[in-house]
Amino acid sequence: MSKHTESFLPDEFDTTRRDAEAETHAGIFGNPKHESNINSPATNANMTTHQARTKSERTREKVGAPPIIRRTFAGKLRYWWSLFVAASMLLVIAPPVLLVSALAGRREWMYPSARFGAKNWLRWSGVKVRVRGFEDLDPHGTYIFISNHRSYLDTAALFYYAGRGRRLGILAKKELLKVPILGYGMAYVNIMAIDRSNRERAFETVRAATEKIKSGVSFGIFAEGTRAGVGELLPFKKGAFFMAIEAGVPVVPVAMRNTDVLMGKRTGVLNYGTMETVFMPPVPTENLTADDVPMLIEKVRNEIKKALETPMSDVKRVPSSKFQVPS
Repeated sequence: MSKHTESFLPDEFDTTRRDAEAETHAGIFGNPKHESNINSPATNANMTTHQARTKSERTREKVGAPPIIRRTFAGKLRYWWSLFVAASMLLVIAPPVLLVSALAGRREWMYPSARFGAKNWLRWSGVKVRVRGFEDLDPHGTYIFISNHRSYLDTAALFYYAGRGRRLGILAKKELLKVPILGYGMAYVNIMAIDRSNRERAFETVRAATEKIKSGVSFGIFAEGTRAGVGELLPFKKGAFFMAIEAGVPVVPVAMRNTDVLMGKRTGVLNYGTMETVFMPPVPTENLTADDVPMLIEKVRNEIKKALETPMSDVKRVPSSKFQVPS
């Protein structure tokens, strides 16, 4: 990577911005410029809390009409059933495949099993997936797929459907490394954990991912950096777009629709229904530079926002809901 790249990327992993957007507990967002004017520790804590919440509110954007969520006992059972299914796959299917792949020195053998797990976790959880626009992509092309992120369902759908006919990697949070078996197997299927609390390590991960892209491996990235709340679209981080420019590959906007209704953040339920994965036309990055990143972000985010705002006419919204997820 160029020196310009090295000076540009680390700002993407500023922990203060990331934690504020993720609504991390207050107490770490102090403003040095005003600390000398605050005498009371309690006052300082209150101001810090207010600063964090205010910044978080500014960065969150409601997209479309607020969805109505069914929070039923059956939905809670289905939620825990889906987690049980995921855990069972990790405990039953993954270990023997990992062992054989390791002994044979053929890590790529793990990839079909991972795709099998992603597809069937969605199906066995009662979620139907409708895919649109994928047929318009070059089956042999290398892309960076930029998606919104409101649910655990998004990751499985992006990994399976964007990876049809091509090898796909995913940038994920470092916390996944702590999950037994999954954390070990991630490296076998090009899922790279990024540590945003350490800017130097984060940069190394991004640089390694960019080199993989240059070698022909496509990548799926949730540009918001964390799951958004129900009906929300967070600001997009810059790193993925700079990776696309550096590698010289197109960016494909991907809209994950209705996943917040089915299994949204903090809802604690899984509702039966249909999610939609919409692949939009690739956005070329040839001849773009770091100065063009804001323009590229705006274009891709607007495409995804427009798709999220378009009603899914054949996906029913239940009007008699008694539960509205707080913002």
